[in-house]
Amino acid sequence: MQDSDLIQQFLDDLLVEEGLAENTLEAYRLDLLGLAEFLAQQANSAHSLLTMTPEDLANYMEQLYSRKLTATTVARKMSAIRHYCRHLLVTEQRPDDPTRLLQLPKIRRPLPKTFSEEEVEDLLNAPDQTTELGLRDAAMLELLYATGLRVSELVELTTDSLDEQFGLIRVIGKGNKERLIPVGEVAMERVAHYQQAARPILLAGRTATALFVTARGGAMTRQNFWYLIRRHAVMAGIRKEISPHLLRHSFAVHLLNHDADLRAIQMMLGHADISTTEIYTHISKVRMKQVYQRTHPRA
Repeated sequence: MQDSDLIQQFLDDLLVEEGLAENTLEAYRLDLLGLAEFLAQQANSAHSLLTMTPEDLANYMEQLYSRKLTATTVARKMSAIRHYCRHLLVTEQRPDDPTRLLQLPKIRRPLPKTFSEEEVEDLLNAPDQTTELGLRDAAMLELLYATGLRVSELVELTTDSLDEQFGLIRVIGKGNKERLIPVGEVAMERVAHYQQAARPILLAGRTATALFVTARGGAMTRQNFWYLIRRHAVMAGIRKEISPHLLRHSFAVHLLNHDADLRAIQMMLGHADISTTEIYTHISKVRMKQVYQRTHPRA
């Protein structure tokens, strides 16, 4: 079987078994094609993606570093290759995993930035709730902080995503995976108020399945939300660099600061791996140390 066929078989299996997004699958394809091209160019090697050796992979990683790629890029490429090799092992296409003893570069992940609880309060109160757009913005910001949604998930909500009776929201996240997230009373009330008092006026007789709509009656977009969150942050007097993910990060850290269970946060955020969620524990510890040093008389 040719390398291109092996790659396609792997991608097809990933699509079926893990439901990965198209851009993720394309990244895997490019990473594996890069390795296949390297193997084909080696004068003293007749190895393919099916028969490559640990030495082949060590040489490839060395070649990646020689191209002045960052450790993050090398780690990502080698992670894709490791995933592929484990696939070969599980599907019994080869008896061993050539990446088993391979040392991937260690990446120091930067800690996500967050709002303080006071800044969140100021931001959530910034929209002018005497206007239809202000009611919409207040509902979006409140819901984002209450649930830790990704911005893409927030703007893709439909009118039947919320279960008001049980205080839950149904979200379709990465890999088309569904999850249920509890919604607090304040957020639920703001969304309900927006739906009753603002959404019909914004639609002006038009129909839409999107929960959050623009002044023209279309679905809210990530770009529009990015603009409005920055505008409201300025109005709230927040001077730090703003990104839509700041409320998602703040949601996780503030829950940890108030003794929430890490596994529960993982489920609400939709993280496939607990290690992704654990980065928020480091932020919580850093914040605790900063508070101690600032407030203890003998720190």
